[in-house]
Amino acid sequence: MASKFLSLACIRNENGSSSSRDLSARPHYPSMPKYPKGISIDDHDKNKRKEEEESYSESKSALFCVIGMTCSACAGSVEKAIKRLPGIKEAVVDVLNNRTQVLFYPDFINEETIRETIEDVGFEATLIEEELADRTFQVCRIRIKGMTCTTCSTTVESVLQGVHGVQKAQVALATEEAEIQFDSKIVNQNQLMEAIENTGFEAILISVGEDMSKIHLEVEGVRIDESFRGIEKALWSILGVEDVEIEPILRKVSIAYKPDQTGPRNFIKAIESIENKRFKARIFPGGAGREPHKQEEIRQYKIYFLWSLVFTIPVFLTSMVFMYIPGIKHVLDAKVVNMLTIGELLRWILATPVQFIIGHRFYTGAYKALRHKSANMDVLIALGTNAAYFYSVFSVIRAATSPTFQGTDFFETSAMLISFIILGKYLEVLAKGKTSEAIAKLMDLAPDTAILLALDSEGNVKNEEEIDSRLIQKNDILKIIPGSKVAADGFVVWGQSHVNESMITGESRPVSKRKGDTVIGGTLNENGVLHVQATRVGSESSLSQIVRLVESAQMAKAPVQKFADRISKYFVPLVIILSFCTWLSWFLAGKFHAYPASWIPTSMDSFQLALQFGISVMVIACPCALGLATPTAVMVGTGVGASQGVLIKGGQALESAHKVNCIVFDKTGTLTIGKPVVVNTKFLKRVPDFLELVAATEVNSEHPLAKAIVDYAKKCRGDDENQVWPEAHEFESITGHGVKAIVKGKQILVGNKSFLQNSSISVPADAEEFLAETEELAQTGILVSINEQVVGVLAISDPLKPGAREAISILKSMNIESIMVTGDNWGTAKSIAKEVGIEKVYAEAKPDQKAGKIKELQNSGFIVAMVGDGINDSPALVAADVGMAIGAGTDIAIEAADIVLMKSNLEDVITAIDLSKKTFSRIRLNYIWALGYNILGIPIAAGVLFPSTRFRLPPWVAGAAMAASSVSVVCCSLLLKYYKRPKKLETLEIRGIQVE
Repeated sequence: MASKFLSLACIRNENGSSSSRDLSARPHYPSMPKYPKGISIDDHDKNKRKEEEESYSESKSALFCVIGMTCSACAGSVEKAIKRLPGIKEAVVDVLNNRTQVLFYPDFINEETIRETIEDVGFEATLIEEELADRTFQVCRIRIKGMTCTTCSTTVESVLQGVHGVQKAQVALATEEAEIQFDSKIVNQNQLMEAIENTGFEAILISVGEDMSKIHLEVEGVRIDESFRGIEKALWSILGVEDVEIEPILRKVSIAYKPDQTGPRNFIKAIESIENKRFKARIFPGGAGREPHKQEEIRQYKIYFLWSLVFTIPVFLTSMVFMYIPGIKHVLDAKVVNMLTIGELLRWILATPVQFIIGHRFYTGAYKALRHKSANMDVLIALGTNAAYFYSVFSVIRAATSPTFQGTDFFETSAMLISFIILGKYLEVLAKGKTSEAIAKLMDLAPDTAILLALDSEGNVKNEEEIDSRLIQKNDILKIIPGSKVAADGFVVWGQSHVNESMITGESRPVSKRKGDTVIGGTLNENGVLHVQATRVGSESSLSQIVRLVESAQMAKAPVQKFADRISKYFVPLVIILSFCTWLSWFLAGKFHAYPASWIPTSMDSFQLALQFGISVMVIACPCALGLATPTAVMVGTGVGASQGVLIKGGQALESAHKVNCIVFDKTGTLTIGKPVVVNTKFLKRVPDFLELVAATEVNSEHPLAKAIVDYAKKCRGDDENQVWPEAHEFESITGHGVKAIVKGKQILVGNKSFLQNSSISVPADAEEFLAETEELAQTGILVSINEQVVGVLAISDPLKPGAREAISILKSMNIESIMVTGDNWGTAKSIAKEVGIEKVYAEAKPDQKAGKIKELQNSGFIVAMVGDGINDSPALVAADVGMAIGAGTDIAIEAADIVLMKSNLEDVITAIDLSKKTFSRIRLNYIWALGYNILGIPIAAGVLFPSTRFRLPPWVAGAAMAASSVSVVCCSLLLKYYKRPKKLETLEIRGIQVE
């Protein structure tokens, strides 16, 4: 945060010396820096054309069935060919399902042209007509105020699921939020909020839609409503605006928009250009999110509790303390009317506001519950306090009308009961606020301000401006100085530095960044100055997606939660019956002298004694503790996981992960780094510029092995980013075999052994021997032929991930079996498995065969976790009991998985399993505490100890105990915040085994 206070007049350059901010000394971009590495000036015109396309037409979606794709290289070829076409907004290729979805502008291109382009690449393509219709499903999040226990949340959930058009509804008691998936053509968010409010709870809309961002602006200078209509009209004219909401009293304008089409600076510009520029717009002050509402709830409970003390303390003193002080006792016992004393009258006056003003929330909550034929905690409190209060009123009125009646009032019981319950709720919301700290911390990672650069037509920096980070738009160029946070997701267009990404990925080591490298918003720039082009802002940013993932995880219910839901249906009615039976038993026992009269305290009779036992039973029972046992532990557990770089998608994943006894690993990108590199070279003949000739041939290929060879050649020649290779003529790629071309007048063939033999080129014995050696080492041998003579062999390997061997060893010590299932050949698979210590290997497996193997293991009695990263792993990730996706893997794999390992380290597989075990043990402990408390507390409150010990639990003490039980369960869950990874993993870190 210190970077915010750095002087704007002086910055520190990369070598540490100070320099003034002379704009003429700013870096010059050899090409427009708003484009990634490799984009030319011609591409600049293409991108400008795309911006024009977006302004002329609405985009359209088309889905194609593409036959013939076998790997990610095929998918890359199809995607690249489509994106080169004019009018293409986005293209996504799914190899697994043989489908390609294209978002395009129909004014510039049509489906048939796209289909022909796919076929030109070499694949068969068919348009899927029936899936062209736009999907109308949306997701909205609504905050629900007033829920007190599981009965409340299940009532709201059942009402929402009964609304026509709602596909799915989840209501979380701990977060007091609902997540609803609905068909926007059938129902809208206002109707959903109305359905919630009809159940008696307050509903506040948080967000609607997954592809929209929302900004709140305050407009100054508005005097009449007509001006707001002009502002609304101006905003709706901007392409990409999805919704505009105006609150004239607050002078607040809320705009929902698509960040890839527009942004908040455009809105401010549009507002300020209206009516001779007399309006001024700025970001609306104050937060929007969960935290302000949580702070308001805490503040309200605090005020309620303090006011209750103002009235309750005098009630307590007059009934419990002053009665033992002779002078004051004489005044309090003085008669007002008949047997009515001053003390009784004072207690009645003081207890009444506590009962009906401070305690009104319990009446309204009980009424709402009973109206929907359910019973919650509010019903118990309302019944208990009403019994004490109205019996006391009856006693006071009878004393005032009778010259002989001497009764005892329980005004202190009702007042103290409400005060202690309010205190308990205050402590509970404080503790619950701590359980969601992970989300608050994630949100705080985004910097408050950013330095926006303005460029001239030649790419020179002409101006710098510090802006609110919420005003950043897509394609902005941002300056990131040392010690400041990266303001948005993007890629580096100028500069070099190291960025600490631990706050997002959990990776402790700073990552080197240079031109072309991607950066994540919220991470910390450590040394050099970076210029970054923003690519994902608002709801599209990595930080927003992680927050959304953690929020969804905290909304999801663990299967064990069903246990509490079942109990909650019968808990409150059962407690009411037990309370009535307790009162009736003690009343009848006293009426028929079943116990000695000496048992009855001198200040009351047998009816009052029975009433105290009945009220105590009613108020000591706590359904809240049961309802909070699971969600609070899941909230803290998923939050801790996020801070460790392990994103757990809810209670289902947590509950399943703690049972895992078998883990299936993919090989490429999971056990290995997933990026082939040249590890050895054997020259059979001396050839000048050998690597230059090979790289010039392979640079035209999209295959991962070709890229490895080109990168190796670059590295050998000094790693020049702008490396220019000789031109290759008559280039031809033979899928699965190799490539050939003519470079500098020489015929170059680069490929496997069969490729050269099919080209009538003999392979020397020493080359054959070297190929055999590479196969034994799980390496791929690539032969190079120049003018029909084999002149060299390149050995390419996908290196094993650091720490993989140790991770497998730790899993074995935990009695968890490790298995490898891969699509690679048997030789490579066995070699890698032997290296990491895996005994069972299944190679040459297709995607459906991987999923079949998972099911086979499950049928054998294993609880299976699958760890993978590729599109072809998606079926297996879904089939497994727990799917774990490597964070650096494909979006499809991450979507299919239950747990995402952000750091791509295999040690985090162990962390995920260990954290799930710790979280689930905490859930068990919470249930033991909540159930044990009620099982022990209710009999004691009913007076089982009274006959032998004369011990009885006053109702106000029972109320305090009930409040304490909920707080205790939440605090028990909060202990998970101090979770530490297994010591064996800490040992690995000390030894320096980390993935770069």
